[in-house]
Amino acid sequence: MKIGITGGIGSGKSFVSKIIEESGYLVLNADDIAKQIMLEDESVRELIISEFGENSYINDELNRKYIASKAFSSVENVNILNSIVHPPMVEKINELLTDELKRSKIVFVEAALIYEAEIDEILDYVLLVTSDESVRSKRIMERDNITETEIRDRMQFQMSENEKENLADFTIKNNSSIMDLEMKTKMFISIFESMSK
Repeated sequence: MKIGITGGIGSGKSFVSKIIEESGYLVLNADDIAKQIMLEDESVRELIISEFGENSYINDELNRKYIASKAFSSVENVNILNSIVHPPMVEKINELLTDELKRSKIVFVEAALIYEAEIDEILDYVLLVTSDESVRSKRIMERDNITETEIRDRMQFQMSENEKENLADFTIKNNSSIMDLEMKTKMFISIFESMSK
């Protein structure tokens, strides 16, 4: 069984992934896989440089701040970057999932852009972690030390929580405590375990 974990910035999806990993399951991180592809895939590198300029890489390292400033400047640029990175990323995720399922009954994938990147098409189920925008903003400001305007800039390029709720198979509401989130996550793990039998 292949299960996706998604949620907007500050929703708590990474914490849910951590609990799932601590329960003995593999959680593939789409962000990490995308970064690896941007670094190691020659054709991806060439496309990024031709679209966003030579400054996209410094000393063979990804210039993340520069790429973010370029990509998040417009919807068009976000779409260009995604069209370069998403297809090889989905392919790699699928490869890793197939490999892991030889050993495990359940594998998870954590991805913020699960629908935007069409990762959901290679999964059996999607679990959405969601919380109110005000709660998310407060968490992000405390965690990343950024302003409310910067948060809104990031959020505007993500699918709305309502849209995600309509698409997801399961939803965890995370407006309460860490203990509450842990309890809900463990409940879902046992549901997935019984489903996989």
